[in-house]
Amino acid sequence: MKKVLLFLILLQSVSSNAQDVFHKTTKLMGSRFDLTVVAKDSTEGKKYIDTAIAEITRIEKLISSWDVNSQTSDINSNAGVKPVKVDKELFELIERSIAISNLTDGAFDISYASMDRIWKFDGSMAKMPSKDEITASVEKVGYKNILLDKINGTIFLKLKGMKIGFGAIGKGYAADKTKKLLMEMGVSAGIINASGDMNTWGKQPDGKEWTIAITNPMNKNIAFALLPLKQGAVVTSGDYEKYVMFNGVRYAHIINPKTGYPSQGIISVTVFAPSAELADALATSIFVMGKEVGLDRINQIPNVVCIVIDTEGHIHQSENIKINEKTN
Repeated sequence: MKKVLLFLILLQSVSSNAQDVFHKTTKLMGSRFDLTVVAKDSTEGKKYIDTAIAEITRIEKLISSWDVNSQTSDINSNAGVKPVKVDKELFELIERSIAISNLTDGAFDISYASMDRIWKFDGSMAKMPSKDEITASVEKVGYKNILLDKINGTIFLKLKGMKIGFGAIGKGYAADKTKKLLMEMGVSAGIINASGDMNTWGKQPDGKEWTIAITNPMNKNIAFALLPLKQGAVVTSGDYEKYVMFNGVRYAHIINPKTGYPSQGIISVTVFAPSAELADALATSIFVMGKEVGLDRINQIPNVVCIVIDTEGHIHQSENIKINEKTN
């Protein structure tokens, strides 16, 4: 789970067309969601926010691997047994996930879910997993063993014990789908913030852009940059809150799906992209790929930029990004 290092600056001023900002914070998909819409009055604002909550709840029922009645759970329970027919929406999400796996050379992999029994970051781990346990944990991981049949609309996991999960892309996807639905309803502006997976559209009632402040995890009381958000998405992912210590070594919760070991060297990644789904997946991928490879890969993707903070507190940025740094 991500710990957000990103704060939204809301200027709730009323414009000449009498629109205002309406906001609600709630728990959905096991995470905090901050929902913000621009509307003419509180009745309209509540209607839009209720619609957003309903849409996110619908998506959770589709993609949750914890809900035994979800299509995702059906896929997992039939791993190595038979293909499972799924809705077009889920099929296409898995298809895009595999495309991102190819883009990142497997640093992003939704089949990571089969590793969930080895590393625990809830305070229950008393000792380091053995080398054999870690090696065994990745035996069922591998996006190339997810077979898609477009003609029949089925998903098949080749290996018994394989699992897929959308923890590194699901909330971004929910933010994107909810934004799209609200825009179709005529909502002129808003923000869907899913625990750091944020998508925005339009402007504040006074005509100003939505603006975020990014803080340095080495000093959380100080924002080092202010950045405007223009019709796009931003995801900040940090690994400094959920970790374990063994023999003086810090192991954080973002696991390399190839090795089974936690990624190291980076404590925070912020990705700006056209969609929260893509930004979400790439933020996790950069942790796994490492600073140099991650930045190089981002520089090759159109309309995507990022900010990386390493374990020494040094700030690195991809090409084509402008940061308004704060000095205090």
